[in-house]
Order: sequence, then C-alpha cells, then structure tokens
Amino acid sequence: MHSKSSTIRTSRAVTTCAALLAGALALTACSSGDNDKKGGGESGGATPSGSSVTLPKLNGANLEIAAVWTGQEQKNFKQVLAEFEKRTGAKVTFVPAQDPIINFLGSKIAGGQPPDVALLPQPGAIKQAVQKGWAKPLGPDAVKELQKNYSQGWQDIGKVDGKQYGAYYKAANKSLIWYNAKVFENAGAKEPKTWKDLLTTTRAVYDSGVTPFSVAGADGWPLTDWFENVYLSQAGPQKYDQLAQHKIKWTDPSVKQALTTLAQIWAKKDYLAGGQNGALQTEFPQSVTQTFTGGDQPKSAMVYEGDFVQVNIGETKAKVGTDAKVFPFPAVGSSAPVVSGGDAAVILKDSKAAQALVTFLASPDAATIQAKLGGYLSPNKNVPVSAYPNAVQQKIAKALIASGDDFRFDMSDQAPQAFGGTPGKGEWKDLQDFLKNPTDVAGAQAKLEKDASAAYGSGS
Repeated sequence: MHSKSSTIRTSRAVTTCAALLAGALALTACSSGDNDKKGGGESGGATPSGSSVTLPKLNGANLEIAAVWTGQEQKNFKQVLAEFEKRTGAKVTFVPAQDPIINFLGSKIAGGQPPDVALLPQPGAIKQAVQKGWAKPLGPDAVKELQKNYSQGWQDIGKVDGKQYGAYYKAANKSLIWYNAKVFENAGAKEPKTWKDLLTTTRAVYDSGVTPFSVAGADGWPLTDWFENVYLSQAGPQKYDQLAQHKIKWTDPSVKQALTTLAQIWAKKDYLAGGQNGALQTEFPQSVTQTFTGGDQPKSAMVYEGDFVQVNIGETKAKVGTDAKVFPFPAVGSSAPVVSGGDAAVILKDSKAAQALVTFLASPDAATIQAKLGGYLSPNKNVPVSAYPNAVQQKIAKALIASGDDFRFDMSDQAPQAFGGTPGKGEWKDLQDFLKNPTDVAGAQAKLEKDASAAYGSGS
C-alpha cells in the first residue's frame, strides 16, 4: 500500500516559506547579504570550467549511494552521479532503499554490506545513525562546502552533538496548496490568504459542482504535513518546538485546537474526493494526478503538498503555471506557516571517495544539474535561481533561500521513527484513524500521546 508513495516521503524535505509566492520577490532582498559570498572554486585541482568545487581523481574507486527515490526523481539524481563519475573517474552505483530507510540500512549493515553514502530524510534518522555508530563525521572539504553554500540553520540540522554528519542535498517547500486553474476560474474562486478564506474558496468550488480536495490518506505522511502547517500557524513556533521534542503532550489544548481546525475540512465527506473512505485509499501520486485530469470536471480541485507535486503533475497533460497553479498554505493564526525539512547525505563507510561524493553533493554544481531537470529544490543558496525550469519553481526557490534560518523543520521528521516515520504505526496511523473519524478529537489525542510516549521514552 505504501510502495509507490513512500518514495516521495523523502521529498517531504521541505522548506516552506510564509510569504511564499506573493512575497517571494520582496523576500529575496532579505537574504542578499548571504549571497554576496561568492561560491567560487577552490584553487588548484582538476576543476572543469564553470565548476565551483575541486574533486580528487578517484580512478578505480567504487561507491554505493542509497536513497528511497524512484521513477523520475531517481533518474534525475543519476545524472548528478554521472557528472561526479566524469569528474573523478569513480564509479557510483545507486541502491534503491525502502522506507523506513534506517531499517533498510540496518539489514545491509548486519549483512556487512552498508552503502558508502545514504540520503536520510529525517534528522531523527541522522541521530539514530550516529547513536548506532553507523554514521561518520564529514571531513574538512565537505564542511567547507557547506559553510560556503548553506545558511547556518541548514548546517545545524545536519549536526549531532555539534559535529557535522549530514549535508542537505534536497529540500522541499511543504506549505503549498496546488489547484486546478480551470476549476477555480469556473467557480469564481480566489487564492486564499487565511484559513477562513480557504473555507470560503472550498465552498465556492463545492457549489460549482467539483469536490474541493484530494487527500492522500493511504499514506500517513501527507496527513502529518497537513497537521504541522495548521499547528505551526495556529499554536506558534515555541509550542511547535515543544511538541516536536515531546516537551508538551499531544493531549495539550493546542493539539485539540489544530485537530478541530483540520476537521473543518476533513470531517466534511463532500469536501474530500471519495469521502473519508476514498481518501484513505488514495495514495499520494493519485491524489495529485486526479486533481489535474478530467478536464474541468476532475475528481478534485485542490491538493495539498510540497513543491515535489510538480513531478506528479508532469505525469498529466496539465502545465505548471497555467493549468496547475499554487498558493502558500493559508495563515491559520497570525502568520502563514514556514515549515522545513530535507534529505541529507550521510557517510556510512568513510573513504576519500565517499567524502568527495558528499563534498560534491554539497556544492552548487551538483544541485544545479538536478534543479534544471525540475521537481527538485535545493537549500544551497549558491544555486542560481535561473537554473529552475519555470516561474513557479523559481519563486518557490527564491522564497526558500530568502527564509534564511527562519524556518521550522518538519515535526514528524524530528520525531523518533517509530512515531513519526513508519507506515501503519504511530502518528501516521493515528492521523489516518482521525481522518476516518474526524469527530473524535479526544480519542485521536489520546492515541497520539500513547504512541509518542512509547517512542520518545525508548529514546529511539
């Protein structure tokens, strides 16, 4: 049930910016200071023209890199690896991993065959890899590359006990709602700025004869993302940090308020494609494609998720920016949510070649290759905005970089994996149960608290 969509789970890596699209241009001014530091190449070494990073010659070296990416995303990443091979002479094999990746790596390590590098989708997973003695610290070249290209916030999320273990290669902006432009036009619906406006827009779409939302309930992670956007905007960043660390309980009134708010959409059967039961059988890719197929009578008008939705829109005839448009997740409280996450490259088998590969992934050279291919967002501030293939992605990228350190990391990705990152368990399962019965707020809170206590208590 999770096979297709669990791969996109990593793309959750998000950085969501409040003023996302509307304020993207204004916001970039805030970060221009950072961008004054040029990402110029190191002196010496074999550096192709237009390159900003010097890599060693690694003829004869063989590397394995594991990630849960599939389909187009995997194909695009392999082009990045091909460039590394061309520059160094090393050979890199991509190892397709399953979610949760920590379990997958555990079995590889037990069998004495860990990949050299793995891309981990949660800070919780990086911490686990360090605690288990699997992860190796990044060397001076990779650290230097990170310091040159990343805001302090992005460097810090890759640290454990002050030591740099992760280099964030991929980000995603997760505070976005994508919509079918034709349906909005027919309904006379407007892009909402607040939750109240969203309910008005939802009603207008419903009145025009189209179901407002597709919700990917067959996968738990989109449900956690819905919750996080509402919670961060409504309860505020301090409470968000406390709940992320389980310093306040899931039975807290702030959680009750967020679930009650979510139920304003989730509890209305007619607002969800297929009703609650249909939503629980809808996997993430389908939630997107059914919003952008069927002419002006699609199965739904809107779908919530990150910038990586574009990869799935690409499987339809809809064009991003004309048929498929996007607005920032509306402000539920005083300001719109700014949530973030990412995929970090972590070394499991230390070698000159593994260090060089992570150094390359932390450079603008690697990220620029994948940025041009679409459906990807980098937290690297020295990737030119012009590398992104369309105006929508360029705005999302600008806003991401402009947010600097002013973001909050995806909450379920900070949690122990047993609670925040396992299909059919913990928060994923509890929110699926809540989607099935959105009137039982107290029951959902009790389950969430029980599962969180067990997971955080065991220190996993």
